[in-house]
Amino acid sequence: MRLHSLLLAALIAAQPANGGLRAADTDTSPGTLYEVTFDDIAHHEAHITVTFRDVPGDGSLRVTMSRSSPGRYALHEFAKNVYDVRATGRDGRPLAVERTDPFNWEITTSGGDVTLAYTLFADRADGTYSGFDRTQAHMNMPATFMWAPDLWDAPVSVRFHRPGPSWDIATQLFETDHPDVFTAPDMAYFMDSPTVIAPMTWYAWDISDGDRVIPYRIALRHQGTDEEGAAFARNVERIVRAQHRVFGEMPHYDNGSYTFIVGYTPWVHGDGMEHRNSTMVTSTNPLAPDGLANLGTMSHEFFHQWNVERIRPRDLEPFVFTSTNQTDLLWFAEGFTSYYTDLSIHRAGLSSAADYAVGLAARINTVLDSPGRMHRSVADMSRWAAFSDQGSFRDPMNTANTFISYYTWGSALGLGLDLALRSEYDTSVDALMRYLWQTYGRNERPITSSDLEQALAHVSGSTAFARKFFERYVFGNDAMDYDALLAHAGMLIRPAEPGAFTVGGRLAADGEGLRVQGPVLEGTPLHAAGIATGDLITRVDGREISHPAYLDALLDTFEPGRTLHIRVVSRGVTFDTMLTPVERTDREVVLFEDAGLEVTPDMMSLREAWLWQLDTEH
Repeated sequence: MRLHSLLLAALIAAQPANGGLRAADTDTSPGTLYEVTFDDIAHHEAHITVTFRDVPGDGSLRVTMSRSSPGRYALHEFAKNVYDVRATGRDGRPLAVERTDPFNWEITTSGGDVTLAYTLFADRADGTYSGFDRTQAHMNMPATFMWAPDLWDAPVSVRFHRPGPSWDIATQLFETDHPDVFTAPDMAYFMDSPTVIAPMTWYAWDISDGDRVIPYRIALRHQGTDEEGAAFARNVERIVRAQHRVFGEMPHYDNGSYTFIVGYTPWVHGDGMEHRNSTMVTSTNPLAPDGLANLGTMSHEFFHQWNVERIRPRDLEPFVFTSTNQTDLLWFAEGFTSYYTDLSIHRAGLSSAADYAVGLAARINTVLDSPGRMHRSVADMSRWAAFSDQGSFRDPMNTANTFISYYTWGSALGLGLDLALRSEYDTSVDALMRYLWQTYGRNERPITSSDLEQALAHVSGSTAFARKFFERYVFGNDAMDYDALLAHAGMLIRPAEPGAFTVGGRLAADGEGLRVQGPVLEGTPLHAAGIATGDLITRVDGREISHPAYLDALLDTFEPGRTLHIRVVSRGVTFDTMLTPVERTDREVVLFEDAGLEVTPDMMSLREAWLWQLDTEH
């Protein structure tokens, strides 16, 4: 994604004074020119015209629609929403268009300029898809624009026709002298540049970074007050500054600035998607008066500008838009970014140490208790993203028993590794991230698992430690000793509900019994008793049971080791089995001092070095 300045200059200069992109009005500089109108935005349609300039005269031009999108690893088949495709030559005469498969079209041409027009339906505004309505024209580029593989490296220009006079355009595309015309050096950059056209409120600040002053801006659309928006923007700025402190410098943005494109309205879908010089964040959750709502996604996506956008897995370079994209490093790219999500919010001074400790429990519980850890390593979970990353399938999968999100498991690994480095090697994951940035990210050298292991060996000073970490926790199935690791920082893991018993599943009243709802996990009493999702429990110890309250009361007074006699109907088959409830394993994390335990000076020193916070003047 490099700015080919000479080609861009020629492309911009070739545009007519009125900003239109008609091929007949331009010279024959190679490139791709888009024009987008929203005449029927009320029905979620956009009309898109694209001119492919100076096409070779070899008889045909292949045009395609992407099947995947940067930051996503499963297929999404964006071509399903494209229709009314037609093409003309430079003289305006119709050209034959054949759809050769669901994602590709062949245009018969003798060369020169080829203009393609089509209609796109889009009604899901999030980081992956596009959405058009009376409030917004929300565009993820792979979900919106057809493109020609033969012109992938040629510069791109696009003109947007704003649906309303008060609608702004938020994008990382390069501005031109025309307010509605933007450019990209090539198709890779264009596809990585989400764009929203809507009424928006803008917030901006600068950050000094060495000899640079870098502008940051938020393009926000929401239904709250100006005060809520301003408080939110101030908190985002603090998170940006906290993450800046981790790496010591900001990336060099291709267009000189960074843009948060943010929508918190009822007409979007929750998502966040990182991009090279911007991020797209959407949620139906409104802002709070203190601006503390919705900060998690903002923190996560901004950290990605270092980790994954530039400290980038080699398997994802270049990103392939026509197939799935697989890497064994999502536990690091997404998981370590997830580790820094809440940590950055705390370091920004927006949560207490006690609140941060409470938030650690969920990821620890998941990694320690989920049976998926016995089926796949976290590296394998990363490779499984083609099925888990919003992939859509009609047949049921056993993911509850065989999969742990690489976000969650990777975040828990980041936590455990950070505490291990701080307590045993007088270093940190912060130091690891800085080393990776300086060695790989700053120079945009992609990384492999081997590179990451070598980096850990360098930072820790121990090749044996790095090898053990990868063998046991990355490519193996072991879980880190979180009790001991957190104790180094004066944090305690303890049962969340001591003395509480469970059968290991969710039951709901259904006719003459209790229906098992949701997945039945391996290792739970229900699973051991041969009871599956959808089964109906009709009797417990010879008594009819038709309401969960009866079982709840039974468990409240349950004596350890007792076994219940259960009658079950499973898809028309009635059988009897034995069910032995067990104590709940849910854990919580609290500060030693809040549990009445002594915090030693060493514990407090480690905690303060780990959970530092920005000075109040920021």
